Order: sequence, then structure tokens, then C-alpha cells
Amino acid sequence: MWLFDDRTVPDVRTPLPGPRAAELLDRDAEFVSPSYTRIYPLVVERGSGCVIEDVDGNLFLDFTAGIAVNATGHCHPEVVAAIQDQAAKLIHMSGTDFYYRPQIDLAERLARVAPGSSPKKVFFTNSGAEALEAALKLARWHTRRNRVVAFFGAFHGRTYGAMSLSGSKLVHRRGFSPLVPDIHHVEFPRECPEPGRCANGCAVVDDIVDTIFHRTAPPEEVAAIFIEPIQGEGGYYPVPPRCLPALRELCDKHGILLVVDEVQTGMGRTGKMFASEHYGVEPDIVCCAKGIASGMPLGAIIAKADVMDWPSGSHASTFGGNPVSCRAALATIDLLEREYMANAAARGEQLRAGLRRLAERHPCLANVRGLGLMTAVDVVEPVDRMEYSPKLREHVIQTAFQRGLLLLGCGESALRFCPPLCVTAAQVDAGLRILDGVIGSAEPAPGRPEPVRDELAGRSGVPGGA
Repeated sequence: MWLFDDRTVPDVRTPLPGPRAAELLDRDAEFVSPSYTRIYPLVVERGSGCVIEDVDGNLFLDFTAGIAVNATGHCHPEVVAAIQDQAAKLIHMSGTDFYYRPQIDLAERLARVAPGSSPKKVFFTNSGAEALEAALKLARWHTRRNRVVAFFGAFHGRTYGAMSLSGSKLVHRRGFSPLVPDIHHVEFPRECPEPGRCANGCAVVDDIVDTIFHRTAPPEEVAAIFIEPIQGEGGYYPVPPRCLPALRELCDKHGILLVVDEVQTGMGRTGKMFASEHYGVEPDIVCCAKGIASGMPLGAIIAKADVMDWPSGSHASTFGGNPVSCRAALATIDLLEREYMANAAARGEQLRAGLRRLAERHPCLANVRGLGLMTAVDVVEPVDRMEYSPKLREHVIQTAFQRGLLLLGCGESALRFCPPLCVTAAQVDAGLRILDGVIGSAEPAPGRPEPVRDELAGRSGVPGGA
């Protein structure tokens, strides 16, 4: 089914970047905004399944999925067919002013697969940041309240409302004040605190009540609490089991909306359609994007029908709900329900088991965590495994790239693994073998303070990326 099924992947044949890539990188430096965060010189020509081919013909095993976007793999034939069919009929007519079937069909489908039994309505956007902006506006409109609670470590986007909700990195905020007011942050619960503290409650709820409701923001003025069920940019930390249900109870007690950012966690990535389902919680508003359309630009908020009560003209988007993107999303949901959600659960277990085995052999790896194919491991100082090592993490990412494995970082010094949900058992094993070799070359040798830089040794591939 996939384009490179007859090739061994990875297959890196030129120095990186290759000559064609180098030429394009020079042009990019001249004309493209410097604000983008490129971490290695990958210049992509095409993709198929879990494989990327660069402009010089090198093949890479992709464990990034375009930052968790290509849920069904690069250019899945069924998604491509839906895009091609719709593009031949209608590319754009603006669903804010007119009607067309793909937008209606997708709204109905999302309303039916969203967590909980309440009737739902859907507003379409072009991206995750736009979905967060829409959720913030809707929460304030519906509740007639101004204040919002969010979490340190969160990343919700770079537009002003989303940036103000975020608390991940200073680079996202530095130089852009003033931000949206009345947004209050508390610590995200990376794990439950000392044993017993959450037995009869939730430490996060206690912190919100004690530090915000009692000191800076009365609960009757709080419109919503925004949370990622697994912090993305913050380090791929799943929220502890008791936390989301406890936040749901707190919100219900004070008439506050629970807004769950499923931009990265949603659309099958954790083994369920939405990560909220692991916790048995029905949010008031769900934000989604990234994997929703397998690479086509689309986002959405799915809200309880009685919450989405804003009037005509109060919010709209010229391109949100584009018919081509909607058809891609419908094909994506079909594939997720048919096979890829189950595969995400199985391959995620395989991946974390493999990472735990690597952590037993390599003292610079610790704290394997995640749900489904949203998995991470920290890169730490080998002697003191409690100390993060961002320098070593970056060396691992760069060396993996040279060997044909695409990885990204997150948090203080974590490696994140978010491959397409079509990834096979053989591809997971191949990625783990490459990582094993990379870590082996990166760890300090006895008596040697710096990592060994054997960047092209020990390549390990899999036929066809099968």
C-alpha cells in the first residue's frame, strides 16, 4: 500500500544536508521568517506511511508525524482519494456564509464521537491555536465571566489568547506583552504528590482553591479551566487518574466550564478517539486539530449544545471547515475507527516496553511515560539521573537524524515519540534499535567527559518501513 514498501528504511545515502537540500536551505534563509523552529536540516520531497523522502533521495523513519499531525500516515491512499474527489467538485465556498455537505457531515460525526452523552455542536477553525481562541471566546460569552485558570507547562498556541493561556517557554511570551488579562496559572500535576494526599480529594483542586479562588480570582468570576490531558510541549506528562474527574467536580460546583485541549492528544493518538475518555470525563468544550484531517489544515471546538449558544456573527472563520479538509477528516475518522486507534494502543505499549528496556541499559534514559503513541522518555545526566540533560537530548536528536530517524524533543529534556498511527511493529523495533545505537554512542565513555560522536555508525533499518 505504501510507496516505499520495497525499500529498506532508513536509507541515508548522502551527507546531511545533501546538495539539493543545501540549496533550498540557502533560499529559505533569505526569504522565510526566522521565527520558525527548525531543529535539523530536513528538506522533504514526499512522504508515505511512516517514511519521509528528502529532496536528495534519502529515506527517514518518521517518529514525528509532522508534530503529531499525520495520524493515518503520510498520504494515506484513502485520504488522498477523498481529497482528490472533493477538490474536483468544490474547493471553497466559506461555511460561515453558505452550506455544503462535507462540513455538515463532519460536524455530525465529531458530535457523535466526542466524549460524553450530551448533545454537541461544532465550530470549525484552521488550526489548534484558532480552536483555543474560539474556546476562550465561547467560555467568556456563555458564562458572562472573564477569568480563566490554566496550567504552567501548558502549550496552547502562539496567537494572543492561546499564548496567554500557555505557560511553557519564555520565548513564546518574551517581547509580546501585554497579554490577555485575567488568566491565572497553577502547577500542572505531573504525578500525584506524596501518598495519601489525593485519597479523599485532589491536590490540584486544593491548589486552585487555595492559591486562586481564595486569593486572586473568586470562583464566581471564573469562566473556565483549560487543561491538556497530556501536556504536549510541557513534556508528554499524562494528568494523574484522579485529576480530571476532580476538576470536573470543581467546575460543576462553581458553574465553571471544563475546556480540554485535545489538539495533540485527540483523534486516536492515545488509543482512544480522545484522551479524556481514559478518565471517564465529559468536557464542556473539546479543542481539536493536528490529526483531525491527516495533514490538511483543520481544527474544531466541540461543545455541549447548550454551551455553544453564541449568536450569529459573534465568531466565524472564512476558511474553517473547508470542504476538502472536511473530506480528509471524514476519511481519517473512518481509518481511526477501523484500525488505527487499536494500533496506536498496541504499538504504544510496545514502544514504552522497549524504552523501559533501553532505560535499564542506558543510565541517561529515565521516566518512560505516555498513552498510546504519545510517549516520552527523559534524557538525564547518567551519574545523577534526577538532573535533566538538554544538551545530551539535542545530541541524541541530531545523531538520530543523521542515522535516518526523525525525533523531536519536549519538556526540559525529553524525547517525544509521536509517529503516525499506522506505524508497524517492525518500524517500532527499528526505531528502538536506532535509538539504542545513538544512545550508546552519545553516552560518555569511562574517563571521557564528552559524548562519543560516532554519528554514522550502527544504522539499522527495516524493509519498506513495513
